[in-house]
Amino acid sequence: MSFASIGWGGIAAGIAVVILSYCMGNISPAIIIGKMHGLDIKKEGSGNAGTTNVLRVLGKKAAVTTLLIDILKGVFAVLLGKVVGAYVAPEVAHYIAMACGLAVFCGHIWPIVFGFKGGKGVATAFGVLMAISPVMGLSALLIVVVAVAISRMVSLGSILAAVAFPFIAYFYNPDYLLWGAIMALIVLWKHRANIGRLIKGEESKISLKK
Repeated sequence: MSFASIGWGGIAAGIAVVILSYCMGNISPAIIIGKMHGLDIKKEGSGNAGTTNVLRVLGKKAAVTTLLIDILKGVFAVLLGKVVGAYVAPEVAHYIAMACGLAVFCGHIWPIVFGFKGGKGVATAFGVLMAISPVMGLSALLIVVVAVAISRMVSLGSILAAVAFPFIAYFYNPDYLLWGAIMALIVLWKHRANIGRLIKGEESKISLKK
């Protein structure tokens, strides 16, 4: 398909929805909920603006809220991309949806409104995967659940899922390999400190008592 067949209006709509998806990623429930409790979550616990740190610092209720919002923004961005793509260029709608998924994921990790300091992207990535393909999302979730159940280390589950994801994506659709590899590499990069602690046997484990 040529750009001419899509039309400049379609190209503009595609770019606009990708930018909007990045902006949605900037919505950080961890930071917002932390401020509602009078603290900066980026200066508490591990310093990460994500569900696990919110769980450690603020407890289960705040963590569940954070998790759901982070997942839902990933879902919504992809669905928005699918709708816009189906309207302006049905032949490439899935690529627009993938671009929106990557954009909301990056917006979560590098939010311009919070000085490009966000979370590690795992929950938002899960939302993106579920909206692209529930099979991919549930496959990744299964890896996380099993790893966390055995080790009680969320980081280990996230890392193992990231390593496996490019293969899952390729198995589902070879067109998704590069996209999946980019997301996986970003997740692994954001977990580089966790990887170091895992190697040293110093990684923290979660507790659900609070």
